[in-house]
Amino acid sequence: MYDSNKLTYGKIFRFWYPLAATWLMMSVEGPLLSAIIARLPMPKYNLAAYGVAFAFALIIEAPVIMMLSASTALVSDRRSYHKLLRFVHLISLIITAAMFVLLIPQVFFYITENWMNLPVPVAEITHKAVLALIPWPAAIGYRRFYQGILIRYNLTRRVAYGTAIRLSFMALTAFTLYHFHVLPGAVVGGVALSTGVLMELVASRLMVHSTLKRIKTAGNKKDSEILSFGYISHFYLPLALTSFLGLAVQPMVTFMIGHSRMAIESLAVLPVINALIFVFRSVGLSFQEVAIALAGERYENVPQLRGFATLLGAVVTIILGLIAFTPLSDFWYIQISGLKPQLAAFAELPTQILILMPALSVLLSFQRAMSVNIRKTEWVTVASGIEMLLILIVLYPAIIGLEMIGVLAAAIALMIGRTGAVTYLAFKIAKPMSARV
Repeated sequence: MYDSNKLTYGKIFRFWYPLAATWLMMSVEGPLLSAIIARLPMPKYNLAAYGVAFAFALIIEAPVIMMLSASTALVSDRRSYHKLLRFVHLISLIITAAMFVLLIPQVFFYITENWMNLPVPVAEITHKAVLALIPWPAAIGYRRFYQGILIRYNLTRRVAYGTAIRLSFMALTAFTLYHFHVLPGAVVGGVALSTGVLMELVASRLMVHSTLKRIKTAGNKKDSEILSFGYISHFYLPLALTSFLGLAVQPMVTFMIGHSRMAIESLAVLPVINALIFVFRSVGLSFQEVAIALAGERYENVPQLRGFATLLGAVVTIILGLIAFTPLSDFWYIQISGLKPQLAAFAELPTQILILMPALSVLLSFQRAMSVNIRKTEWVTVASGIEMLLILIVLYPAIIGLEMIGVLAAAIALMIGRTGAVTYLAFKIAKPMSARV
């Protein structure tokens, strides 16, 4: 751990950039798969189906997303490793069972056709895509558990190596299936995602093997005695609920867009817009574990971390702005993403509205890390609840009352919701952080 006299922006950067590379590589998945789907038959229906299927997978995997932060913060010896691993086993079993329940035809088509108002062809393709994503949630949980251990022991480059393997297998699978034209585009996306994350899980387990040997042979630390199932649950469940609330936003937005004006067009461009924004949000998402690991025992490194986060937020905003407000927007959406010019024009204004979302993601990652470090994970949950509530408050009247185009209403609601979340956390962490630094 670095002390306040030695931690510099350069050292933060060297610790952070492998994790940023990891998230950036993951962010390539969305544009790549969207571009492939857009070039296969029935692109509008398949892009819409892929977006809905991915939204389902995200909300089901929500309970394991924060396992990266949990293992980074808690795994310090043999006892804590085994206790948290058993916790991962339990959650993975539950979410996999949830996937199977969702796929029961009577359940699935009632949700997609009656609740979400999806056309029958889109619902049928979505069902096949979700079937291809069955391994996804549990594999994400185990992978993030092992990656958190790598981060705790300053092996962040290995995390990046694992993601490179994931991206390689995902791309190889997608291009192979694209070549043979045997599956609908949305199903190609689902199979490629599942293959990639399973290979990343295998790679992560192999790369953490030597570290686990050291953990298992070292003596147990006294503070790990408190890691009962109850303690882990108290620490982790607010984080899991946070992920659930955060990831539930996309299915909720998708559901509302299904009832909006120009619904199919909105559902078609939404995953493409999200893929672009996620490229820039990814650098902020990668900062959370950095701030957890480098804050210092007495939080003496918080000022340096806050300054680095501010600089990072400014950089991603400028770069995204160069795309959103210049002809680079057409180049991205038409030439790279493969959208028809009409759909590309449809995506421009929502992208411009979302320009500050990556910077807000950097800020939110810093705030969440501080909340985890002082064991106030419930604050993170409340912030996510505020964000989701604000999105719903804005989105419902915009679509139902004002009859706005779905994707435009979604962009406005997402920005207002995220602003509310970071504002709440800014007030909550200000006092305890100033008292510790």
